[in-house]
Amino acid sequence: MNNPHKAERYDVAVVGGGPAGATAARHLAQQGHAVLLLDRPGRIKPCGGAIPPRCVQDFEIPDEMICATVGSARMVSPSDRHVDMPIQDGYVAMVDRDVFDEWLRTRAAEAGAQRVEGTFKQLEEDADGVCLSFAEGRGGPQAETRQVRARVVIGADGANSAVGRQAIQGANDIPQVAAYHEIIEAPTPGDDRFDPRRADVYYRGSISPDFYGWIFPHGDTVSVGAGSAVKGFSLRSAVERVRQDAGLEQAKTLRREGAPIPMHPLKRWDNGRNVVLAGDAAGTVAPASGEGIYYAMVGGQYAAEAVDKSLAAGDGAALAEAEKAFTRDHGQVFRVLGVMQRFWYTNNNRRERFVRICADPDVQALTWDAYMNKRLVRARPLAHMRIFFKNIAHLTGLAPVR
Repeated sequence: MNNPHKAERYDVAVVGGGPAGATAARHLAQQGHAVLLLDRPGRIKPCGGAIPPRCVQDFEIPDEMICATVGSARMVSPSDRHVDMPIQDGYVAMVDRDVFDEWLRTRAAEAGAQRVEGTFKQLEEDADGVCLSFAEGRGGPQAETRQVRARVVIGADGANSAVGRQAIQGANDIPQVAAYHEIIEAPTPGDDRFDPRRADVYYRGSISPDFYGWIFPHGDTVSVGAGSAVKGFSLRSAVERVRQDAGLEQAKTLRREGAPIPMHPLKRWDNGRNVVLAGDAAGTVAPASGEGIYYAMVGGQYAAEAVDKSLAAGDGAALAEAEKAFTRDHGQVFRVLGVMQRFWYTNNNRRERFVRICADPDVQALTWDAYMNKRLVRARPLAHMRIFFKNIAHLTGLAPVR
């Protein structure tokens, strides 16, 4: 093991090179800080890959990163009722995480961050900052262990963050959904069961007892997946059923991936001294929808801005600004989505009613506006009032299911 007192020194070490970590590393490098971006090679997160126009605009994502665009969503109920939700003024962009994440890391390196492939092992604090140990490459018994020193560490190493476990109290307490998907070759559309311009979402207990299944087109490929927090539930079998329902069972499978997805942000992202979390490590995946890329990049940006303030002031208390900024801008959306998931995803009867509500034009307009622009829409009070009374009818069972 290297002598920690002779280790390379950085202002910031970012552990994890996904959307949160790469975004944070790029921002801090652009501010002139010495940044290490440590990422474990060969990691691809299972993800539907949807990003809204707000994300494309705010983070300057080029057209070549968008592998497909989606113009509508199909909601599928337990009774196989289909409700299509067309996007009237815009689209949802789709990215392949294998390509997209690597592009983000490359962009961070072009901004000045030093990329290193390695597997994080340990943090040790002393009066001189933080000593970070990692095994080169994928790790393993033969891998050499290296050490670097940093004034601040950003843990963007995903759900079950090793940085979080070692440095942040309560980081192990985030509720999670297990996600699994298969990337398959996109078939030639033959019937209405699959549309390369449509995202399909399955709200069916046999597909997921507490979340949903999906079919998201990626141009030449398709992501077919499902998620659930129920232990012992077979996500592979669920994905097999989704593929059969959509006529995709014969499509060639290119890769299979699984990982936990956090379902609630941490109340505290930092240790008050020299460590702050971002992305899945901080729990910034939207409840109900499972959307994570945009919120990971936003969280990474907030973490970087907080680190910049902390370094300038020499005060670790500034790291708390990351969580405060995220909660201020997105906390209400997360609370509303959390209530939706806890109520509507409980059983098939409620899922059936939820899909029926999605057929309402007011619901569709406000849903897409909120998703595309990342805000709770307040500009249409009459529409909100109509939706409120319709929801009451469904919540009380007064609205019939047809």
